[in-house]
Amino acid sequence: MPDYLARLNAEQREAVETLDGPLLVLAGAGTGKTRVLTTRFAHLLMTGRAFPGQVLAVTFTNKAAREMRERVSAIIQRPAEGLWLGTFHALCARMLRRHADLVGLTSGFTILDADDQMRLLKQVMAAGAVDAKRWPPPGLMAVIQRWKDRGITPDRVTPAEDTDFAGGRARSLYAAYQDRLKDLNCADFGDLMLHMVEILRNHPEVLAEWHRRFRYILVDEYQDTNLVQYLWLRLLAQGHKNICCVGDDDQSIYSWRGAEIENILRFEKDFPNARVVRLESNYRSTRPILAAASHLIAHNTGRLGKTLRTGRNDADGEKVRVVSLWDSEEEARMVGERIEAAQRSGHKLAEIAILVRAGFQTRAFEERLITLGVPYRVVGGLKFYERAEIRDAMAYLRVLAQPSDDLAFERIVNTPKRGLGDTAMRRMHEIARAEHIPLASAAAKLVQAGGLAGKARAGLSDLLHGFARWREQMGREGHVVTAATLLDESGYTEMWKADKSPEAPGRLENLKEFVRALGEFETLNGFLEHVALVMENDENAQGDRLSLMTLHAAKGLEFDMVFLPGWEEGLFPHARAMEEGGERGLEEERRLAYVGLTRARKLAIVSCAANRRVYGNWSSSIPSRFLDELPIEHIQREGSAGMARNRVVDMPSVFTGASGLMARKPRTIEAGAWEVQARPSHAAPLTVGERVFHKKFGYGTVTAVEDNRVDVNFEKSDPKRVLDSFLERA
Repeated sequence: MPDYLARLNAEQREAVETLDGPLLVLAGAGTGKTRVLTTRFAHLLMTGRAFPGQVLAVTFTNKAAREMRERVSAIIQRPAEGLWLGTFHALCARMLRRHADLVGLTSGFTILDADDQMRLLKQVMAAGAVDAKRWPPPGLMAVIQRWKDRGITPDRVTPAEDTDFAGGRARSLYAAYQDRLKDLNCADFGDLMLHMVEILRNHPEVLAEWHRRFRYILVDEYQDTNLVQYLWLRLLAQGHKNICCVGDDDQSIYSWRGAEIENILRFEKDFPNARVVRLESNYRSTRPILAAASHLIAHNTGRLGKTLRTGRNDADGEKVRVVSLWDSEEEARMVGERIEAAQRSGHKLAEIAILVRAGFQTRAFEERLITLGVPYRVVGGLKFYERAEIRDAMAYLRVLAQPSDDLAFERIVNTPKRGLGDTAMRRMHEIARAEHIPLASAAAKLVQAGGLAGKARAGLSDLLHGFARWREQMGREGHVVTAATLLDESGYTEMWKADKSPEAPGRLENLKEFVRALGEFETLNGFLEHVALVMENDENAQGDRLSLMTLHAAKGLEFDMVFLPGWEEGLFPHARAMEEGGERGLEEERRLAYVGLTRARKLAIVSCAANRRVYGNWSSSIPSRFLDELPIEHIQREGSAGMARNRVVDMPSVFTGASGLMARKPRTIEAGAWEVQARPSHAAPLTVGERVFHKKFGYGTVTAVEDNRVDVNFEKSDPKRVLDSFLERA
C-alpha cells in the first residue's frame, strides 16, 4: 500500500479509493476532508486514471486552491502542472474566454469589480429615469446578484421571482444592465458562471467538448454551493458521472450568500446509484465538545445525519462551560479574566478565540482587551471603530462637539447624499481658505449668499439647522438621546435601512451598539477622547494575538480555547434569521452554533447575560434555546445557574501538559469578578400585584407570571419580562 494511503483511516481510504461513479463524502468537522480531497486527486494521477488536465477540481477560495496544489505536488513528488484547479469563478472565467462569442462578448472581455458594477448600474437607472434616492442602486444590485446566483437570466425572471423594485421595473433594468455590459465587452462576477451555464445549456457541442476533457470532478465545500454553481457542476458531470463532492450538511451557514443546503441533501436523487461515505472520526476536539456539538445538531431535521466520534488519543477533556452572567459588561469582564488566567498559565493568545454571532458584539470585548493590554486581531472584518458606519457616526459627533472640525464635516456633509457635487465642495473650500473660517461656517455663508440652488441648498441648509438644533437638545437631554436623534434626523440610519445589501442590517446593529457605548460616558467629549485613545493604543499590534471574529468568519479555523458569548434568544438564534427564514432560519442558526463549538480543540466556554443595554435602556434577556439542547452530562454550568459568589474554581487542564505547557498544577482564581450571586429560591412563587425589586431596574409591580418568567411594570423603567431569580420581594 502506498504511503499516502497508509496514513488514512478506513473511512478516508474508502473515500479516496472509490473512483468510479458519483460519490458524496460527508466530512464532519475536523475529520480530515482536505486530506481526503487532495489524496484522492493525487491517487487519480498516481494510478494513471487521469492526466492532470482531465481532472476538474473546484474550491471556494484561492487559498484552498493553493493548498490543494501544494499538497498534491508533495504527494506525487513533482510540481502539479496543467491542472484545472481553482475557484468556481476562476475556472468559469478560463472557460468563458474560449466561448465568449456565444454570449456576445470577445475573448478579451473585462471583468468589472464591485465599484465599476455599481457605477454602471447607476448609469442604467439614470437612463431609465429611476429615482436613486427612493430606489437605492445597492438594493437593485442585490436583486440582480440573487438572480444570477440562481442561474436566472433576464428572460427567465418569472412573476414569482420578480420584485416590486421601482414599481416592478427590476426585470427590465436587469435586462438593460446586461445589454450595457455586453456593449462594453464586460462581465461582472455573477456573469462568469451565468454565461457558462447558458452556454452549456444551449450549445450541446460545447458541453460534449468539456465532457471529453474532464474524466473526474472534485468539489470542496459542496454544502456552500448556490444554484448556478450546482447547475454548472450537474451539466459537466453528465459525461463520465465521476463526480466527488466533499462537504458537511451540518456546516451549511451561508444561505444569505445564496448557498442552498438542498444541493447536498438531494445529492443521491440527483445522481442515482451515488455512494455516500461518512467521515466521523474527529481529530480536533475532545469527547465532551464533540458530544455537546452532536447532541445540539441532532435537533435539526434537515440533515443527512452522522455522529462525530473522537479520533484523538487524548480524547478526555474538560466539559463545555456554560456561564450565566448578570449583564454584558460582566460577560466581557469574565472573558477578559479567563484570558488573563490562560496567559499566566503559559497559554498562547494565538490559540484563543472569541466567536460572536453579530459584528456589533465585538465592541465590548475589544474595549475590555485594550483595557487589559491583551493584543488581538479582528479576523474577516474591521475593528469596531474602524468600520465605515462607525467612522461616519463619529464624524457627526465630532462636528456636534467641535464645529470647526473640517475633516469630520467634509466626511458627513454629503453622507447621505444631499445633492452636493464637486463644484459645491470647491466653493466651500475657497470661502474657508479666503476668510480663514471653518468649513461649516463657509457652508453657512454659501447657503446665505445663494451660492447654491435647488436640492443642494435645501440639503445643506437642513444639515446646518440640524446641528444647531442638536446642540441645543444636547444641553437639555444629554448626549446619548441627542446622538440617537441626530443619526435618525440626519437621514443616516434611513440610508442604511433603504440599503438592501446583505451588510446593511449588520451596519444598523453596529450603530445601535455605538449609541449604547455612548451611555457609558458622562460627556460626549469624554467618549470622543476615549475612542481616539483606543484607536491610537491599538495601532500596529503584532506578535502573539487573540482572535476575535464572527461565527461565520470562523468556519474552517480551530483554536485550543474558544469563547462563545451572547447565547440569548433574539441574539443567538438571531431574531432576523428566524423572522426571514422561519424553521429553515432556525436550523441554520443551530448549524452556526455547531460550527462554533467544533472550532474548539480543548475547551469551549459558552456564556449568556441576563441583561443587555440597547440605546441606553436595559433589557432583560432569555437564555438561548440552544443551551437547553446541550447534553447535561457534558456541560458544566457556572455563574447565576448555581455557583455561589467568590467560589474558588480550578483553571481547566487545557492550560497544562502537552505542547510545552506547564505540567498540571491546579490554580485557583476568585470567580466573583464575573459570577452572579445565585439568589435562594422564593419561598413561594411570585404573584400578580406583588411589589418587587430588581438590581438594574429598581422597584416595580408584578403584572404576569409564566413559570420562572415574570412581567413587571417598573417605576423608573419600561415594563419588562425578567427571570424570577433576579427579583426580590420588596
